[in-house]
Amino acid sequence: MTTQARHRIAELCEQIRDHQFRYYVLDKPVITDAEFDTLLRELTALEAKHPELCEPDSPTQNIGGGFATTFEQHDHLEKMMSLDNAFDKDELTSWFDRVEKEAPVTQWLCELKVDGLAINLLYEEGVLTRGLTRGNCATGEDVTLNVKTIKNLPHTLIGKNLPSLIEVRGEVFFPLAAFAELNESLEESGKTLFANPRNAAAGSLRQKDPRITAQRPLSVVLHGVGACKDVTFASQSDAYETLQSWGLPTSARYRVFDTKAKVVKFIADYELHRHDLEHEIDGVVIKVNQFDQQIALGSTSRAPKWAIAYKYPPEEVTTRLIDIKVSVGRTGRVTPFAFMEPVKVAGSTVANATLHNAQEVVRKGVLIGDVVIIRKAGDVIPEVLGPVIERRTGREKPFVMPTNCPECGAELRAISEGDIDIRCPNTRHCPAQLRERIYYIGSRAALDIDVLGYEAAQALLVDQIIKDESDLFSLTKEQLLRSDFFKKKDGTPAVNAEKLLAALEEAKTRPLWRTLVALSIRHVGPTAAQALANSFGSIEAIAKATAEELANVDGVGSTIADSIVEWFSEDWHRDIVTKWSDAGITMVQQQTDSVPQTLAGLTFVLTGTLPTFARDEVSEEIVLHGGKVSTSVSKKTRYLLAGSDPGSKLAKAQEVGVPVIDEVQFKKLLKG
Repeated sequence: MTTQARHRIAELCEQIRDHQFRYYVLDKPVITDAEFDTLLRELTALEAKHPELCEPDSPTQNIGGGFATTFEQHDHLEKMMSLDNAFDKDELTSWFDRVEKEAPVTQWLCELKVDGLAINLLYEEGVLTRGLTRGNCATGEDVTLNVKTIKNLPHTLIGKNLPSLIEVRGEVFFPLAAFAELNESLEESGKTLFANPRNAAAGSLRQKDPRITAQRPLSVVLHGVGACKDVTFASQSDAYETLQSWGLPTSARYRVFDTKAKVVKFIADYELHRHDLEHEIDGVVIKVNQFDQQIALGSTSRAPKWAIAYKYPPEEVTTRLIDIKVSVGRTGRVTPFAFMEPVKVAGSTVANATLHNAQEVVRKGVLIGDVVIIRKAGDVIPEVLGPVIERRTGREKPFVMPTNCPECGAELRAISEGDIDIRCPNTRHCPAQLRERIYYIGSRAALDIDVLGYEAAQALLVDQIIKDESDLFSLTKEQLLRSDFFKKKDGTPAVNAEKLLAALEEAKTRPLWRTLVALSIRHVGPTAAQALANSFGSIEAIAKATAEELANVDGVGSTIADSIVEWFSEDWHRDIVTKWSDAGITMVQQQTDSVPQTLAGLTFVLTGTLPTFARDEVSEEIVLHGGKVSTSVSKKTRYLLAGSDPGSKLAKAQEVGVPVIDEVQFKKLLKG
């Protein structure tokens, strides 16, 4: 049972990180918020049942937007936390009960949860000096020039008693009417449409050219305060009134209530009228109004205890399921997806949705030709809930999972015992897998190669410039000229050819863990790759390691270890490594002398909530200074780093005699 749980946790972590990357970096999510929430809740439940399998870098332990981009990054003066969610009245009631046990709450503030992009704005001496995205809650992307193009956002505050410094937090959004006009203009010009207003807002705010952002009618609403000097607020509502007096855009729809019943009514009222607003919402945020009570309640490592987001259930519409097709991913996984009559839901038109695997198709009970119920909460791709049985005509037919790969013809099968996914075993020659792997190498999750997008990957393969990824880093200008994609009409190299060659050279200097991710070894994502790079120091050492040696690395485990051993057992896989090495790709961990290795040889276990460090930050600091992080207390543990509300690990440490330290002592160890 533990083996199955470990396998599923590894699978869920990989899936969730991939979806976080698509959502936060690419602004192109491929699943709904509801689907993502389901994955995250499943992972949370499994880790609660098997705490020994919960890694410090698990998606449950941190906020998902911490991915590198082309934008310069800066730290928030005060952490910009996320919110915990309630999905029904029972979960909301439980939150009310927890809060009231710790603080005598007299007022609740309710406000609409605008579906946009979170922003942190810094005003110094009344002047807007910086705008950052949320990022990983501690560090965000600098989009200052772009936020300054938002018409309802003042560059200079007005009024009296202005603070010398203040961070204000809010949401950048695309008004619905303006969103419709934008998509109409894009359609007329033959360009790709935005799927929904949230994507339009994110894509507009993260433009490299502020002039493009200025052409987009973005708006912003503020709903919080971070760091501040020379000003104090008695309550959340007091802060909103003050912000408004300074000329800042706050919502006119927030309300303060003295009973929980009134809060529930506010939530119900706006659920009925959520589409009568000028912008999209996906719920209501409830906050303890009084600041002294907020301080008393405190926060976890990722979210305040004094606030919660009540998420409305996804919308449901019906449409006809025309067909069920399959797609093949970079590791050979064959995924069925629903091809439907286009239908408008939650502000955008959708036509397909993933069905995950053959078992899921059976479980949902859908037939080709069915009228199906789909749901969507302002997301890109909806979820198929099931069929409308009473609308069947008798002409519907069941989906039959293909026995052969639709792209290469190979016989499909489960690769490992207990695998519910059917895969194409032709990993070397399957066109779909090749295309997806090349594309993934260029992604920000791997080697972050500019120009190497989906179209470029397709061109390289179709025009037979490369046979597989092993040839990628030996490309020449002459080879690229064999493809119309990389040359001008006069036969000379296009700009994208020059950029690709330059980007490939730059990619050769990426750290070892990125090289490991780029190899597309099943289950090996950024977290496992970093752990392996730190432990073994080179691709050669990883390739020679036994499954047992690999599994003993914190953050790896047996499932990932078996995948690595299996991958390196293939001669053609080793050929890729050899050719990349010959081309100058990083194959050895680069040691840095800039960070003192004060924790070298020390293994830490973490428990509880620390005053200033988030879990992921502590783990990063430990690894950066030469130490290791483990999830369970053992004889190898040198220190248990304990914060407030420690779990069972504290008792275990005391039982086996492991020293227990707090954050102050940890910082002293860091200094040496």
